[in-house]
Amino acid sequence: MKIIRILCVLGLVLGIASSGFSEEMAKRTAKISDMKGVVEVKNTTGQIMPAKIGMILSEGDIVTTKSDSWALLNVDGTAETATVEIKANAKLKLSEMLENKKEGVQMTLLDLSLGEILIKAKKLHSDKSKFEVKTPTSIVGVKGTTFSVSVEAVE
Repeated sequence: MKIIRILCVLGLVLGIASSGFSEEMAKRTAKISDMKGVVEVKNTTGQIMPAKIGMILSEGDIVTTKSDSWALLNVDGTAETATVEIKANAKLKLSEMLENKKEGVQMTLLDLSLGEILIKAKKLHSDKSKFEVKTPTSIVGVKGTTFSVSVEAVE
């Protein structure tokens, strides 16, 4: 009986602690500010739709560009964090887009599985913040700069 009480109390404490953490970390968004050609967005429910200028993207969304196409994203909607140009024939997932406003910490992880992106990242406001790009073979982290990342298809 004592063990059951201890486990119940422990579960309650862990539940409260984890809910407090999740309240501190809020989801961020990105916005498509410009585009050309055929660009598609696959949302977290699996629905694929044509991209539109002004479309708000959330964590977990995947942007795919076709040939002779590109899209420009403003991370946080107003390019406060970065702008990301997705070149033709690319596939980019917004894997992590979180923010703790209280501490001024932002966590950004972009997952590039194919193609090329050009990023213009602003200087991070906190040492705990991170802006990373993941590819099938590496993870690149930056503190504020302009850089390009590309992934070629395996033949």
